[in-house]
Amino acid sequence: MDQPIFYIVDVFAQSKYTGNPLAVVTNAEEFSSDKMQEIAQEMNYSETTFITSSQKHSGGYDVRIFTPKEELPFAGHPTLGTAYVLQTEIQKQFTKEICLNLKVGQIQVTWETTSEGREILWMRQNSPVFSQQFSASVLAEILNIEVDSIDSRFPIQEVSTGIPFIIVPLKTLADLKACKVNLEKYYQLIQDTNAKAILVFSPEGYLSESELSVRMFADALGIPEDPATGSANGCLAGYLAKYQYFGKPELDIQVDQGYEINRPSILFLKASQGGDNISVQVGGQVVMVAKGELF
Repeated sequence: MDQPIFYIVDVFAQSKYTGNPLAVVTNAEEFSSDKMQEIAQEMNYSETTFITSSQKHSGGYDVRIFTPKEELPFAGHPTLGTAYVLQTEIQKQFTKEICLNLKVGQIQVTWETTSEGREILWMRQNSPVFSQQFSASVLAEILNIEVDSIDSRFPIQEVSTGIPFIIVPLKTLADLKACKVNLEKYYQLIQDTNAKAILVFSPEGYLSESELSVRMFADALGIPEDPATGSANGCLAGYLAKYQYFGKPELDIQVDQGYEINRPSILFLKASQGGDNISVQVGGQVVMVAKGELF
């Protein structure tokens, strides 16, 4: 086996040292699951990915995703960051799209150059699945906010495009900033839920160009708060379309995340509803930060 090389990229970033950092390990074909978990714990990022096939099969590259605590079937910023490494370091030739074979299925990533010259990577996620709803009083206690801080026009609901999140609509950016997870009550809640993570959002952005700000908490996955979460924002995009948050069943918006933990991130969300299915895309920029080898 070739020497395992790792790359560190910042995803949903505007420049180095913003966005969500990701470690991508290549030449990982012979690594056991336990070894991958050990390396992910050593890296200690929200996720570390492992490319386990250097050649395509079934049209895509095999990739596995690990948090410091467990393997995930899908995650957003690891998908975009790994596609970027595959494009620039493995293929070494530009293609308009790359497919990743993940445990949730095959996910396609495409490249777009904007009129301002920005290179945006887009992933199309699975159509969202909506399940149980929750009371505002329960989530207010978990988030240490007033019940009136939660926007009662929309449900608090578990949504999944491959990994489930509890989506909580808030009224203001001040309410978003005030959230502080009560871990005891959080762990009580997730004993009876598929979702182990909570996304809160408000209808105000830190940036004038952003329509929303979000935060994501997932202590059970080893992520007290995430700088930028593509999978959670995909669920949010589906939720916004289903409940016509912007007054219509489609959207094309910019979202802020990570400002509260000094990792400002920008995500682009698209969604549209057609019949029972909702099409969801999440996009962002990727920046290369470092390269090294595992001994």
